[in-house]
Amino acid sequence: MTQGPVRLDIAVSYALPRKGLPASTSFRRWAAAALHGRIREADVAIRIVDAKEGRALNRHYRGKDYATNVLSFPADMAEGVKLPKGVKMPLLGDLVICAPVVAREAREQKKPLAAHYAHLTVHGVLHLLGWNHEDDREAECMEQLEREILAELGIDDPYAEG
Repeated sequence: MTQGPVRLDIAVSYALPRKGLPASTSFRRWAAAALHGRIREADVAIRIVDAKEGRALNRHYRGKDYATNVLSFPADMAEGVKLPKGVKMPLLGDLVICAPVVAREAREQKKPLAAHYAHLTVHGVLHLLGWNHEDDREAECMEQLEREILAELGIDDPYAEG
């Protein structure tokens, strides 16, 4: 039995100047790596924002009055709900990545900026797929999966100290 091709529609938008930020092709590659072998068809939107928008979204949706590195908004499409016009495959959800927070964390953690963006993209996509880190066991499982995906991309363990 043939499974058919994998079809991913990963849209990337920038709400701030793109200078110094990874290209949209990088975000697509990182998201596709997180989805590989886990889902066959998906529509995902990734939006790169400034601290003001990141803070407003975090405050509105999570009740936390600060900008955070990545927010995941899984599509909550109940069975039988018609897809929005123009969406031809399963709507997985949206990621919002806050560029100033990511840059600050990369500096503080002495990590390459692109590697930190890759990690947060993978992390956010796994949230869209239903992975969480609410307790130690969930966190350990999710972190191990992140390590494996990032290793396949040639990126060092983001949880390694030093």
